[in-house]
Amino acid sequence: MRFCVLIPARLASTRLPGKPLADIAGVPMIVRVARRAAESAAERVVVAADGSSIVEACRGHGVEAVLTRSDHPTGSDRLAEACELLRLADDEIVVNVQGDEPLIDPALIDAVARLLELRSEASISTAAHPITDVADFASPNVVKVVVDALGLAMYFSRAPIPWWRDGFANGVRALPPSPALRHVGIYGYRARFVRAFPHLTPAAIEVTEALEQLRAMWHGHRIAVHVAARAPGPGVDTPQDLERVRALFAQLGR
Repeated sequence: MRFCVLIPARLASTRLPGKPLADIAGVPMIVRVARRAAESAAERVVVAADGSSIVEACRGHGVEAVLTRSDHPTGSDRLAEACELLRLADDEIVVNVQGDEPLIDPALIDAVARLLELRSEASISTAAHPITDVADFASPNVVKVVVDALGLAMYFSRAPIPWWRDGFANGVRALPPSPALRHVGIYGYRARFVRAFPHLTPAAIEVTEALEQLRAMWHGHRIAVHVAARAPGPGVDTPQDLERVRALFAQLGR
């Protein structure tokens, strides 16, 4: 299996400005993410940055990085430019790892890449894990996915899905009897799809749910889902998340 990892990174985070350069035990977060990704089977790990400060920080720690435009509306657009800058072949598998996942499991990266290699009918691969907490199931900040018998996504939503008709009459107070899956924001693509995706017309349902993957599904693309046994390590969205991750690295002595 041959694949590369691309990690989009931008400085203008709403909840945590300058997030890629946030210090975690003496190392910028984006470098921590790249180092974890390098523990996977990827042949190449590249950060696609929107600013020279990120590129310089990466290169200063031996991480490959390319400078992309700062006006890209989404991470997908940034990935498309990175594919062009790196001259990736159309059939090359690209795994998109988020730049705020310093504890990403390298085995999860491998699983997402392998799934796309095996599922030729799918344009995208991604991951999910079982939800075990009712509050997570009810939260609109937790994206849920329902899959079919072949492991292909049927729908992604911020709403509690699958909806338990008989059990939720008085509110969401328990998990449904059928498995509830939390979507993990990691994606595998073939480079040709990465280049094509920004040119797909945005879908109304994508805007409603604020979930970009629904655009691909609306246009008829299939998404294969790897179901992991457990949740990945915590990501970093807020200053509180950052402090939690810093504490974890301090415990690990990294």
